Amino acid sequence: MAKSEKEISIEIKGKEWEEALDKAFKKANKTAKIDGFRPGKAPKEVFLKKYGKESLYMEAADSAADLAYQKLLKDYADDVKELVARPDIALENIDDEKVTFKFTLTLRPEVKLGKYKGLGVKKDEAKASEEEIEDAINHMRERYAEDVLKDGEIADGDIAVIDFEGFIDGKAFEGGKSENYSLKIGSGTFIPGFEKQLIGLKSGDKKDVKVTFPEDYHAEDLKGKEAIFKVTIHEVKEIKIPELDKDFFDDLGMEGITTKEELEAQISENILAHKEMEAENKYIDNLLEAAAKEVKVEIPEAMISEELDRMVSQYAEHLKMQGISIEQFYQFTNSDEQALKDQMRPEAIKRITYRLMLEEIAKEEKIEISDKEAKEEAKNLAEKYQMKEEEFLKQFGGLDIVKYDMRMRKAMEILKK
Repeated sequence: MAKSEKEISIEIKGKEWEEALDKAFKKANKTAKIDGFRPGKAPKEVFLKKYGKESLYMEAADSAADLAYQKLLKDYADDVKELVARPDIALENIDDEKVTFKFTLTLRPEVKLGKYKGLGVKKDEAKASEEEIEDAINHMRERYAEDVLKDGEIADGDIAVIDFEGFIDGKAFEGGKSENYSLKIGSGTFIPGFEKQLIGLKSGDKKDVKVTFPEDYHAEDLKGKEAIFKVTIHEVKEIKIPELDKDFFDDLGMEGITTKEELEAQISENILAHKEMEAENKYIDNLLEAAAKEVKVEIPEAMISEELDRMVSQYAEHLKMQGISIEQFYQFTNSDEQALKDQMRPEAIKRITYRLMLEEIAKEEKIEISDKEAKEEAKNLAEKYQMKEEEFLKQFGGLDIVKYDMRMRKAMEILKK
């Protein structure tokens, strides 16, 4: 048995066991077939004479298991506080007088901290360069760009509205035809070489475009084949990027932004806020990684298993939000739950190690959170998420979870110092 495991046997006997057996009898008697009696009406003595008391054992054990678990919580409260995974329960012994269950508890493993202060980890400085600000503004301008009819030749970056039909060895092939298709020249949407051959054409022009399908093309019957597309140009459109003028700022609808300088200042602020958050997350990851290198701990397998179950469940929810079921994911990737867990295992171990380390730091630094502090935090968080305090606590998991979260954050602050 692993160091972090403890076995506890709990008996259910006397009146409690008799009540469990009686409950099992009443359930079994409802479907029992006994000559001379309707289902559920046979006396207990008659039922036991036909089926024997042993026939009630397993059903009675099921209800007695709940009683045993309650006794575990009450009689071994100190051990239960150290639980890090669901207890395993096994039927150890059963007879007329009693039933005995064996609980295997997975307790918090011993954690030996190394150096966790003055780790020398530096936080990246967040900066917004002129180039980044300019790129962001250009992207905003592109979002408000308009397609304007052009009386002239197709140039790179223009949109050509075309009809086309593709032929291989003089025969049209499936999927090679379309009408009034808007193609942005230079987008790389079509087969290599197709778009370039349209440059210089005008509305009303027709051209045979010769191309070769790539060897890695998705359609097996077209790979590496030479084709001719008969193309007709209907319209040529030019993409007009708006100037940084009053009309553009009105379209943006950003409060207080009426000049280029004000927009640059706002974009700079947004970039800095995003980079600051990225730098903070990276800093925390680097601190945790540096401190964890010094930690010695044997993580119980049951703890890893529970973490993996949680991670798979979270991943399934993430996929669901994208309209994909976990079963479809397994089908698409030719894998299964075990393969996903094997892939996630290193991350699960890392998460558990970080969690145990922060708990140990909180213990070492004697970090305690009072009810008053936790209630104040719950109140603030409820206001932040625009929820009633009672509803927030219900969804968050209660005041103890708020306390735990605060302890972990304070332990993280110790690492930062």
